[in-house]
Amino acid sequence: MPAVRRVAVSAPFRWLASGFADFRAHPLPSMFYGACFAAMGWLIALVFEHAVAYVSALVTGFFLVGPFLATGLYALSRRRERGEPVWLAPTLDAWRPDVGAIGVFALVLAVILLVWARASLVVFALFYTSEMPSVQGFLGQVLEPDNVEFLLAYACVGGFFALLVLAISVVSVPMMLDRGTDGVVAVLTSMRAFGANLPAMLAWGAIIVVVIAAGFALAFVGLLVAAPVIGHATWHAYRALVEPPAT
Repeated sequence: MPAVRRVAVSAPFRWLASGFADFRAHPLPSMFYGACFAAMGWLIALVFEHAVAYVSALVTGFFLVGPFLATGLYALSRRRERGEPVWLAPTLDAWRPDVGAIGVFALVLAVILLVWARASLVVFALFYTSEMPSVQGFLGQVLEPDNVEFLLAYACVGGFFALLVLAISVVSVPMMLDRGTDGVVAVLTSMRAFGANLPAMLAWGAIIVVVIAAGFALAFVGLLVAAPVIGHATWHAYRALVEPPAT
C-alpha cells in the first residue's frame, strides 16, 4: 500500500497554479478536453431545455464523473513532467494499459451519478409540488429569499455525494494511470490521503466547485479552461499526496 503524505491547507492553491502552468504550456490539447466538457453541457441543456430538474442533476454530475473524464488531462501532465512531446493523440487512449481497473472505477462513478440524479429529482419533487420551473425561471429564482430552503437542501444532498467522490477519487485515476495499480488499492490510498489531509481536501473541494461553477456560469464556455486546469491540478495533487514507489 503506497504511503501518503500530509500537506498544508494551502497546498491546493499550489496544485491549481501548477495546473494552470500545464494548461499554458500546452493549451490546444488541453482545450480539446475542455471543449468535450463544454459540448456535454450544451447537449444536456439542449435536450432537457424544459426539464430543469434533469439539467441540474446531470450538469452537477460533472463533479462526480469528472475524475474519470479527465484521464487524458492527467496523461498530458505526465508527458510534460517526463519531458515527452505533449501531443493529444497518445492521451486519447491513456486508459488502455489499465483498462480493467479504470473501467471498473468509471462504472462505480456512473452508479454514484445515477443515485445522485435520483436524489436530485426527489429534492426537486419535494419543493416543487405543483409545477417544475423552466430553466430560465429557475435561474431567476435562485437569488430569491423564498428559494433558500431548496438551495440548502440541494447543497446538503449534493455535498454528500461530492465529498464521497472526492474521497475515493482524489488520487485514484492518476495513480492507476501512473502505476497500473488495481482499483481497490487506488481507492484505499485515495481515502487515506483524504483522511490524513482533511482541511486541505476540503479546501481542494471548494476550489474545484468554484472553478467549475465559474465555467458553468459562462454558458459552459468557461469549461474550455476551467476543466483542463482542474484536471492538470489533480495530477499535481496526486504527486503531492502519494509517495513515489521505492526504486
